[in-house]
Amino acid sequence: MSDNAQLFLRTIIARAYPRVIGTTREKSWVFFDTFLPLLSTAAYIFFYRALKAPEEYIGLVVVGGAMTAFWLNVLWSMSAQLYWDKDAGNLALYVAAPASLMGILLGMALGGLLATTVRAVVIFTAGWLLFGVQFSLAYWGLVILTFILTMAALYGLGMLFASLFLLFGREAWHVSNLLQEPIYLASGFYFPVKALGFWVAAAASFVPLTLGLDAMRQLLFPSNPTFGFLTVNLEVWVLLGLGVVFVGASKFALDYMEKLARRQGRITERRR
Repeated sequence: MSDNAQLFLRTIIARAYPRVIGTTREKSWVFFDTFLPLLSTAAYIFFYRALKAPEEYIGLVVVGGAMTAFWLNVLWSMSAQLYWDKDAGNLALYVAAPASLMGILLGMALGGLLATTVRAVVIFTAGWLLFGVQFSLAYWGLVILTFILTMAALYGLGMLFASLFLLFGREAWHVSNLLQEPIYLASGFYFPVKALGFWVAAAASFVPLTLGLDAMRQLLFPSNPTFGFLTVNLEVWVLLGLGVVFVGASKFALDYMEKLARRQGRITERRR
């Protein structure tokens, strides 16, 4: 393994470590971040049952509720991270260090995956035990592949947002808040995205969670394929393409920000 590859991996581990340890230090956070989100998921479940919707729709809500954790991890633990580090005085240290900003952001995201995954597992388990949701494991290999491709594309988008939010400056906080709820609607977290119409759903597919959710739902509930937006095979290929595009664009944007910081001695809050 080359020295650059070793440095990249060690950077990821070093930045993931504080997130992992921090999760276990404050036990109350585990409760608030894990069990309270169940309330919103349960609300949609009772709503569908009141409408006497097919049981598969209960499963849609459970899968969507579990995946919200990953979207929030990307939005708050990656996208706005560089701006927060700038306010804390850490950004200059990151830029001066020999490690890449991509490795630093990736380590932060992977460290946050511990609490995120626990929350997702709790929601899946609650859906199975409390609400009787039956998940099909006939295509478990393809489900795992779809999840990995979705996460790769999603975290690539998060790293791209990190550089853009840094350029926005103080607006990063407002942009993060602005994106949170609209994505819940556009990506179909609690209903089939197909219901929005083809062109709206196609535009929402810019966010990898849209196609990732749709594909995983079709694989986990194959008995009711009518809510699928596109075929699973097509969605997998699109997710692969989005991952390549977003990771490549984030690499370019972060390298640009790093060069800008080293050349000017600061990072401007205005677009250049």
